[in-house]
Amino acid sequence: MLKRSRPVGSPPASSRSASPRLADTRSAAPLVEKLSAPRHFEPPSPRELRAQAVQRLQVGLFGLAAMLLLVGLANVIMQHARQSEPAALATRAASGAAGNTDPLADIGVVPSPEPGASPSAAAGGR
Repeated sequence: MLKRSRPVGSPPASSRSASPRLADTRSAAPLVEKLSAPRHFEPPSPRELRAQAVQRLQVGLFGLAAMLLLVGLANVIMQHARQSEPAALATRAASGAAGNTDPLADIGVVPSPEPGASPSAAAGGR
């Protein structure tokens, strides 16, 4: 077996002496205290309860505002569709095209629903 010259997890000798910022933290107080016994549930402080309530209120108001904007956008789209519908009907009636034609029958994929209409005549004489 190979014998290790330094403890596992310690930096190499060159980096220990080269950087003054890498001080030995073993002598300093630990960042997290060790638990000697299990801790029981501690109720949240009034400050934490208030923070949770404010966060819930913010999320709720944001959701309400998002729904309001979504409904407003849908209303604008529907109003625009209602206003442009009569113009589309007028252009369709002026062009003389029948309103209930089947696009598949026009290109000859399926039989025409109107008796006597041939697929070649409906497809433009191809």
